[in-house]
Amino acid sequence: MTGWTWEYEGYDPADARLRESLCTLGNGYVATRGALPECAADEVHYPGTYVAGCYNRLTSEVAGRQVENEDMVNLPNWLPLRFRLPGESWLTPDTGTVLEHREILHLSSGVLERGTRYGLGPGRALLVRQHRLVHMADPHLAALRTELTAEGFSGTLETEAALDGGVTNAGVPRYRDLDGRHLTHVLTGTAAADTVWLRCRTRTSDVRVALASRMVSEAPVTHRHDRPRALQTIRLDLAAGRPVTVDKIVALHTSRDPAISDPLHAAVDRVGRAGGFDELLQPHLTAWHQLWRRAELDVPGEAGRILRLHLFHVLQTLSPHTADLDVGVPARGLHGEAYRGHVFWDELFVLPYLNLHFPEVSRALLHYRHRRLERARTAARDAGHRGAMYPWQSGSDGREETQQLHLNPHSGRWLPDHSRLQHHVGSAIAYNIWQYCEASGDEEFLHTKGAEMLLQISRFWADSATWDDRLGRYRIKGVVGPDEYHDAYPDAAGPGLDDNAYTNVTAAWVLARTLDVLRGLPEPRRRELDERTGLDEGELEEWDHISRTLHVPFHDGVISQFEGYGELAELDWRGYRRRYGDIRRLDRILEAEGDTVNRYQASKQADVLMLGYLFSPAELQGVLRRLGLSLDERTWRRTVDHYLHRTSHGSTLSGLVHGRVLARARRADAWKFCQEALQADIADIQGGTTGEGIHLGAMAGTLDLVQRGLTGLETRGGALWLDPVPLPELSSYGFTLRYHGHWGVRLRLEHGLLEVTVPSSGRSPIDVHLPDRTVRLQPGETDRLVLPG
Repeated sequence: MTGWTWEYEGYDPADARLRESLCTLGNGYVATRGALPECAADEVHYPGTYVAGCYNRLTSEVAGRQVENEDMVNLPNWLPLRFRLPGESWLTPDTGTVLEHREILHLSSGVLERGTRYGLGPGRALLVRQHRLVHMADPHLAALRTELTAEGFSGTLETEAALDGGVTNAGVPRYRDLDGRHLTHVLTGTAAADTVWLRCRTRTSDVRVALASRMVSEAPVTHRHDRPRALQTIRLDLAAGRPVTVDKIVALHTSRDPAISDPLHAAVDRVGRAGGFDELLQPHLTAWHQLWRRAELDVPGEAGRILRLHLFHVLQTLSPHTADLDVGVPARGLHGEAYRGHVFWDELFVLPYLNLHFPEVSRALLHYRHRRLERARTAARDAGHRGAMYPWQSGSDGREETQQLHLNPHSGRWLPDHSRLQHHVGSAIAYNIWQYCEASGDEEFLHTKGAEMLLQISRFWADSATWDDRLGRYRIKGVVGPDEYHDAYPDAAGPGLDDNAYTNVTAAWVLARTLDVLRGLPEPRRRELDERTGLDEGELEEWDHISRTLHVPFHDGVISQFEGYGELAELDWRGYRRRYGDIRRLDRILEAEGDTVNRYQASKQADVLMLGYLFSPAELQGVLRRLGLSLDERTWRRTVDHYLHRTSHGSTLSGLVHGRVLARARRADAWKFCQEALQADIADIQGGTTGEGIHLGAMAGTLDLVQRGLTGLETRGGALWLDPVPLPELSSYGFTLRYHGHWGVRLRLEHGLLEVTVPSSGRSPIDVHLPDRTVRLQPGETDRLVLPG
């Protein structure tokens, strides 16, 4: 591994799926896993191609019940290209003799390089070198260059390329009881002497999909159609030591694409007009160079190399091409089928990074939520509430996609899934609206779509809150917090918890911010909004009262995760670690024992501590002060310590959140959790989950840890606020950002100094606030500021 490459040496079937996820190539529209082209889907390999926002819904029978699921669809495989000597078996690393194998992911160029030397008997070998790209300039194109060299022999080599429509969604073993046959009406045909095509459609969503493949070779290309595959065969004459090159150029379109009449015509036309591999490479490299320039991140050492890989995968999932699409933030990227490609709350960890580099992408992702506002309002009405109740899991149309059952692989039992009660997803959307508008200065969005969503999310929280005469406060009952382990009280007849602290505090924050926005609207726009929504001053007064009186429970001098949390039993953490080793999924372990995590003070991931992730210490103190509560530094430190010792870290987000919180609360312990966040996917610390798709929120969160967490960077009040807390292991780094129309504002921290450079432009100056002073930088200026302490 070097600063700009990610390398694997040798072939190891056990690592194949992990490598395939981490070597995925994409462009924000489509992504293809890094499977070897000669390998079909089996227990070792899983090629997969996914288009952002392409879903299909199927009903399966599971545990005697009809279960409906919507999945991001595994589309026809464009990769297949295999080779063999006449009369012999097709070569794969699982069936042939592998003398050498190496894979190199070139981050700077978005190119996957592969080299394999297959042994063909004494003194004979075939060297296979490949370069693959999924085009970053033209999102509908992909290309594969294969260079074949005979060593120690001359002769004929049969090469077969394919477009394979016989694929299913089968990349996650625990989903295999579900119907994964999403494609139907697969047809193939020939468009030209060197070009074949395949078209199909999804079974229920009726998305039409078309691919066209053009082969470029010195030898003639023959075609054969063996539905559901379109095959192209080339017989290559190899001379010892002389490389022979075969290029495969592919175009992909779906009926969801704008500005096309028919996906098949568009794909055939595009592949026919596309240049060869070398011609395609140059604009692809230019597009990647521009992305890296806009997202410049200079962090030394191992941490910097991993952060660059994380940034690479964020950009492949959510690129400027995403700004033209109706898509959300898939929790596992476009890299695999875990979580069925659904959209959760991960944008909470992703958009704060994108806001300061690609605000047009953030805006598009918020548009995804706004387009589904009416569906969220329908869900709220169905639940007996006003306002908008966004789903915990979302897909194509914004209905709740959270499964009713989930499988515990430890016990083999299908269990009720109550995670749809995580209504705090609405607060995450509101938080992102506010953060995006503060970072971009986009008042037009804030005053229109942003205000509409904030209003309806606030209306839902206000309607969900009930007054408790005994407490003299409002309460929000029957929810599940970010922890996810706790979904009910011990021995309760139904699911849900009361007064989850994270839910209540963020709801209070949303209500307060919405009041700020509504009161700051231009009068004509405010009148329009009032008329359309029936909003009046009485409702606003109620919101203000609720935002000051929501109940936040405490126990033993710390913030309680929820009302009654302090009465739960303590878990024998040492005993469980001794018996099981890895107890990240403690909930599954306890259920398999006939017990439940609902009985214990044990969390899967940060819940209360998420408040320290979202809000600076001063802002969190301000929110609680508005609620009539005091949060001094001693109480917060005790709260951090309490949950730190009662969390199993069963989510990749947990190390990220704890690292960021501890950077300010317990700096000596912070780096261990930062390391865990950095290693989450490359070391697959969750035990096989990365092979099912990377964890996009955790990857983007590590970038934001450096960008905002350790710098204390806030965008508020039309200024940049900085309060750095450099860790000894990460105290020297730099990055650029885009802020209020300024492109390429550069910040660098090093040895107690903060250097800020504002690029030349006709924009207004930028105010930079440090804890002990404020400076104003004009465009074209650089200032070196000595940090306090």
